[in-house]
Amino acid sequence: MRVRYRINQLWHAVTAAPSEDDLGKVNEVLSPQLMSLFRKMQASEQAHSLHIYNQLRDNGETNADLMIAALLHDVGKSRFPLRIWERGLIVMGNKIAPQQAQRWGEGQPTGWKRAFVIAEKHAAWGADMVAEAGASPMTARIIQRHQETLPIQKKQETTLLEDRLIQRLQLLDNNS
Repeated sequence: MRVRYRINQLWHAVTAAPSEDDLGKVNEVLSPQLMSLFRKMQASEQAHSLHIYNQLRDNGETNADLMIAALLHDVGKSRFPLRIWERGLIVMGNKIAPQQAQRWGEGQPTGWKRAFVIAEKHAAWGADMVAEAGASPMTARIIQRHQETLPIQKKQETTLLEDRLIQRLQLLDNNS
């Protein structure tokens, strides 16, 4: 079943692109500087981000920081756009040897480790990019931390707003 899911995910990555209507909606949410960053993303990443944004909106989410982070959480990948085969390499590496894949993500995005470095560092790069483009500190932190493993909280414990927003993004990002 996971193989079929990954094949569908790969096909979607190859063919997905946002519609003009979707781009119009994004243009209403993002400042011109942030929209410029959004347009730098690959079409499949734009479509992925829009899918998450639309799911949040359809579920009644109104937090502006989260909504902007949903649209731009993968913008750091635009520094070094991934090739289709590199996406597959990341998925396989993380499935077969997750700790090793994380170690491969250290260093510079060159050679055969390029994809792992991009996967590991795109959140930090994206946070820097959106901060420079005028996003709020909260939006930048959500993007910076969107791949962190957050501690599981007991129902009675109060979690920080930031952590709750990250968890909402992660839930959709990990299943899209």
